[in-house]
Amino acid sequence: MSSNLHLAWREETPPPGSPLPLGATAYAGGTQFAVHSPDSDGIEVCLIDPDGAERRVELRSRTFGIWHGIVPDVGPGQRYGYRVHGRWDPAAGRRFNAHKILIDPAARRITGSLGSAQALLPYDEDPFGHPSTIDSLGSIPLSVVTGRSAVDTGSAPDVPWDRTVIYEMHVGSYTARNPAVPAAHRGTYLGLTAPAVLEHLTRLGVTTIELLPVQAMLTEPGVRARGKRNHWGYSTGAYFAPDPRFAAVPGAEIDEFRAMVRALHSVGIEVVLDIVYNHTCESGVDGPSISWRGLDAPGYYLLDGRGYDVDLTGCGNTLDSASPAVVRMVCDSLRYWVTEMGVDGFRFDLASTLGRPGGWRFDPRAPLLTAITTDPVLSRTKLIAEPWDATGAGYQVGSFGSLWSEWNDRYRDTVRRFWAGHTGVRELASRMAGSEDIYGGGSRKPWASINFVTAHDGFTIADLVSFATKHNEANGEDNRDGTDNNYSVDHGTEGPTTDPAILAERGRHVRALLATLTLSTGTPMLLAGDELGHTQFGNNNAYCVPTDAPAAQSWALDWSNVDDDLIAFVARLLRIRRSAPSLRQQEFFTGRDTPSGRPDLVWFGADGAELTPYSWNDDSVRTLQAWVDGADVRSYDPDGQPVRDASSLLIVHSGGPTDIELACPSWAASRFVPVFDSSTATGVPADTTSLPAGSAISLTGSTVLVLRSDGR
Repeated sequence: MSSNLHLAWREETPPPGSPLPLGATAYAGGTQFAVHSPDSDGIEVCLIDPDGAERRVELRSRTFGIWHGIVPDVGPGQRYGYRVHGRWDPAAGRRFNAHKILIDPAARRITGSLGSAQALLPYDEDPFGHPSTIDSLGSIPLSVVTGRSAVDTGSAPDVPWDRTVIYEMHVGSYTARNPAVPAAHRGTYLGLTAPAVLEHLTRLGVTTIELLPVQAMLTEPGVRARGKRNHWGYSTGAYFAPDPRFAAVPGAEIDEFRAMVRALHSVGIEVVLDIVYNHTCESGVDGPSISWRGLDAPGYYLLDGRGYDVDLTGCGNTLDSASPAVVRMVCDSLRYWVTEMGVDGFRFDLASTLGRPGGWRFDPRAPLLTAITTDPVLSRTKLIAEPWDATGAGYQVGSFGSLWSEWNDRYRDTVRRFWAGHTGVRELASRMAGSEDIYGGGSRKPWASINFVTAHDGFTIADLVSFATKHNEANGEDNRDGTDNNYSVDHGTEGPTTDPAILAERGRHVRALLATLTLSTGTPMLLAGDELGHTQFGNNNAYCVPTDAPAAQSWALDWSNVDDDLIAFVARLLRIRRSAPSLRQQEFFTGRDTPSGRPDLVWFGADGAELTPYSWNDDSVRTLQAWVDGADVRSYDPDGQPVRDASSLLIVHSGGPTDIELACPSWAASRFVPVFDSSTATGVPADTTSLPAGSAISLTGSTVLVLRSDGR
């Protein structure tokens, strides 16, 4: 999507008396305020002076359930909040309390931090008892009126899905300890504009970075009570505001975010945001009143007949995806991040909740999902679903519509289990071929499968091969949090070691996992830091840190002890993927005959013969060879012409030393050239001499090999 489209969709100054757009819109004579609260009796805009003094201005107009009005002589930089008047009827979800100042749900910027937890509660002692009379001003962040940014976000790279390589990162952790980044920019949006950072990303071959939540976050009450703060950011406090904790200069987060996007766009890298439209920072019914709850709890949240929050997310509350207020808020927010902030796509956290109107069964045609995919702006962005929530009914891998890609946890688990020695090759073959059993049968493409072996949620790849069990004691939950289904191994000792034999086995295991990921059909997603050897010391749920922990001590990547060979290894893998269209096809394999007269994909065993049904179902089989024909890859160049490629032979072996024979049916290539070997530190084969089909080769242990056809 070009920057011209971004400009074309920018909001214009509303005409006097208009209830839209929502939020605070500055114009020459003042600022228009508009906020959704259809059942309240009245709303006051509270203007807060630099010294903390409050001036209240009543909004007198109500249209479509939106209170709105123009306040003269108010411009960008003005801090404000809302006080809402109305009845207190918690059993009906009505929790209006004018003692609580509320963040504007459409605020483009917020400032300040949470204070007294007691002052934030809308009730006195019981959530269904009397309302609180404690004023929350001074204990809650304030909204800020903003103007237009002059920082250009550049032209979007528009990377095709079949060429996309996603790199998931946390803005703060990524650069907080990078000595090549200016000290003032470490752990900030501007840290990602440093030449050394851009050079590293382009050297790797990353096309798309996926940022953990950068919409303004406020730590949930239970985490605050343990003396921690939310680190990942899955506790949204304002859906339009960039998180101020990543600003190098306080208050400059909008300009700095846009500068970050421009820098990444300038080197051809897209920006995708991980966004959390399934729940908010207000937690359950016993939680604080920060914004939505005090304005229209029944309009924003799923509530049961007694006024309690319905919790499909495991976070205390669930936004009601069937509510017009939620559909409007989400779509307005998404469009803002695209048209004003230059974002190229979104990963939707717990996306199944967006397709469960009223909290019932999942429907891919649900109102919110339909609104997103039919929007003329949003439908042109990358849309990625995390296809589950905290309930069994929410597990919907493969169920989203044709415009969506999905995190494929079945890919993750299958690849982990294979390389840990727990399973044979049957399901591995399906995952490596694009998971047609999940995404085929309709209009979806192989790239709909977001393939990953590690993500922010779980072990890093270094820890996956170093810890047999999780070690989450630092989170303060007695190691009860985080999954126990890791399919991890420690190779003989738990945690750090200096034993060279164990380190060698761990390194081989890591390289096999990364090679499988990047060479599989589908869209690969790498976890930032995996290529550096980053460890979280066995913590597989690093979502929180001590409240006062600086960025450099908040799960930051250690750039002073990086694994240079592993960086080169990943870069080589991604170069091979770029240069081999047959390994990133846009159509599923069918076993069809290609123009060469050979099938598009055939599987072989260690003996070079096609796998039999018995072998497919034998979990002791640990060796798989895949012939991928390059004559009919179903991809096209920028001019629309079909792309041809050399054929490839991929070999994966999980286990000890063994001898295998290269696949050699009558229609196969006569010779193969080794181009990749995961058993070496950088992936460069020790010998690149071409090998005749049927040659016997020796593997020294778990290995991934790539050989390209020589001649045909």
